[in-house]
Amino acid sequence: MTAAGRPQRDGLSIGAVLAQLRGDFPDVTISKIRFLESEGLVQPGRTPSGYRQFAAADVERLRFVLSAQRDHYLPLKVIKEQLDAADRGIEPATPAPRLPRKLVSLGAPGDEHLDGGGTPVPCADDFASRRETRLTQEELLAEAGVDAETLSELQQYGLIRPGPAGFFDGDAVLVAKTVKAMTDFGIEPRHLRAFRASADREVGLLEQIVAPVFRHRDAGAKERADELVRELAALSVTLHTLLVKAGIRGVTGH
Repeated sequence: MTAAGRPQRDGLSIGAVLAQLRGDFPDVTISKIRFLESEGLVQPGRTPSGYRQFAAADVERLRFVLSAQRDHYLPLKVIKEQLDAADRGIEPATPAPRLPRKLVSLGAPGDEHLDGGGTPVPCADDFASRRETRLTQEELLAEAGVDAETLSELQQYGLIRPGPAGFFDGDAVLVAKTVKAMTDFGIEPRHLRAFRASADREVGLLEQIVAPVFRHRDAGAKERADELVRELAALSVTLHTLLVKAGIRGVTGH
């Protein structure tokens, strides 16, 4: 008991919580924990001087959130709904895995996360930052199975762009493989300039929405902006996919 007769809440500091989580979640940071708190996913107590104190239940709650993001690719909104349901005594449904979307022409059947109509739908985690891959031009050509002339065309029409140091990333390999598959249907890289222009317009729109969040100076601003980018990018690609699907249905009459 404290001098005022109030119970003293024993708990862990945010640094101690980070140390406990790091073994299973190497990428977690103090800033990430603070962001999850700001989103209402965990509510640690506070000492009279304002320091956070996490109970064992808070740590387990954080483990649930981080696992749901990492293993099931669930957005924070869905995770919060599940936690809120648990807080009300309602047993939440086990989250169904949302596997990263595979390119239809390249992935094995059944690998995609599908919507109710069978359309591959990306989830927010598809747009999360990955460990950087640095490929030379020769490595890209070997991985993608294309020749130097095709790569030159892809760069000419803005479909593949090397980084500042001249290296390519893993997405460049997927773009090259996809274009190669499309050439089997008589489509050439020059025909795909509209895809680049459309993507740039979408990125510009998302940038306008996210930029004000990035400019905030509070501790969780970057995490909120990153989460917003992932959610909006996934929704943007889903909308694009559905619009193309509806357009093709109109052309074929099915």
